[in-house]
Amino acid sequence: MPELALKKETGLKKETRSEELLQLVVFQLGEEEFGLDIMQVQEIIRIPEITRIPHSPDYVKGVINLRGKIITVINLDTRFGMEQKVHDDNSRIIVAEVDENVVGMVVDSVSEVLRLPLSTVEPVPEIISTKINANYLKGVGKLEDRMLILLDITKVIMEDAPSKVAYC
Repeated sequence: MPELALKKETGLKKETRSEELLQLVVFQLGEEEFGLDIMQVQEIIRIPEITRIPHSPDYVKGVINLRGKIITVINLDTRFGMEQKVHDDNSRIIVAEVDENVVGMVVDSVSEVLRLPLSTVEPVPEIISTKINANYLKGVGKLEDRMLILLDITKVIMEDAPSKVAYC
């Protein structure tokens, strides 16, 4: 009987280990926590001087020079129709690759990298009233004491006008 119990226990551990996990960079915008697939994130940097580009969409903050490469920076607050926050020492730019373009996204802060079991992710409830376009959301991840809004960053960046963002 102990052998059978051991096999069951071992099988359970193996099953748990093989559960598919999402690895996410967790960041804050306003009062909300968001998760972004770590495979799209190149780096996270402090906010340097940003050069404004005339006649660009309102959510495009400008461009930065990152080690000799010019990168478009967008303000996710503005993109999502949220109240724009004055950036402070906690504010960061998440540099991500989106459809072979490198784009920076200003966020209020970055808190952690975590692994979220795919089984804890649910579709975004249709009843939720939000200013954020539902197409930008992959789902909602449930953690013990909090919820993470999972972004589809490709749609956030490229949906309206890829040429306006990628080649400002």
